[in-house]
Amino acid sequence: MKLTRITQRMLACIFGVAAVHNAMAQSIERPDMGKLIATGGVSQVEGAGGGGLTPWALITGYGTRDSYGANVHYTALKTQDYALDSYGVAVGIADRVELSLAKQDFRSTGGALNGLKIQQDIVGVKVKVAGDAVYEQDSLMPQIAIGLMYKRNNGVRGLPGVTSVKQLGAKDEDGIDYYVSATKILLDQSLLLNGTVRATKANQMGILGFGGDRGDRYQPMLEASAAYLINRKLAVGVEYRMKPRNLGVDREKDNYDAFIAYFPSKNISITAAYVSLGDITILNPTRQHGFYLSLQAGF
Repeated sequence: MKLTRITQRMLACIFGVAAVHNAMAQSIERPDMGKLIATGGVSQVEGAGGGGLTPWALITGYGTRDSYGANVHYTALKTQDYALDSYGVAVGIADRVELSLAKQDFRSTGGALNGLKIQQDIVGVKVKVAGDAVYEQDSLMPQIAIGLMYKRNNGVRGLPGVTSVKQLGAKDEDGIDYYVSATKILLDQSLLLNGTVRATKANQMGILGFGGDRGDRYQPMLEASAAYLINRKLAVGVEYRMKPRNLGVDREKDNYDAFIAYFPSKNISITAAYVSLGDITILNPTRQHGFYLSLQAGF
């Protein structure tokens, strides 16, 4: 991965956030950044606020109900034979609504599929519908949010004669994930707990399309996160994400990670993780595991 490419993408996202900030500043007050540090989460690999693998019910950014927040992110994930870059922008409005845009670049760097390249665009919406993860400490009620992610696959490159994920067995090139997340922060225990149920037909998050020869219906998939705040600026945690198995050529495995997130200020966060993705397609039965590094900047 070339530094110049990363720099160009980060600058493009930063300019995007600046444009959003200028537009919103015309109609509402400046961002107050009134939420506790780390309570906006980091940027999930599909662009939503949450952990690395799964969205949380928390609304991205540090704006309270009287304000707004926004951020950009760049995430690089690398396993033995594959790499995934994710970059995008997200806006939180009145600590109630979250809007996100993300692009994923997936490529094979070794094995039988060496040279494969697939891109995907993701538009996300999340709405907080009940509870408050931080301020309702005297209640067991978690913060609850509902959301969706519209995903559009942009075709296949690098495989002779293959230009669409439909040629790999997928039924569709685009689709929508629907999810419900519940998040509770236990301040006295310095603990965050999250559970998400996602209804999806996506293969490998949509990178290999939606639906397939083994199934083409929505299935509920469980996702979970737990994080411990070592101090106000440092957190460690684990995540789990169930995956559907729609394609005969891709017997997906559930995903796991163990992460550490550092919040030097409310304007920036850095997350590093070990991640296990299982095997990806029967053409490469090697179980894929590796690391990702994510940078988020915003307010």
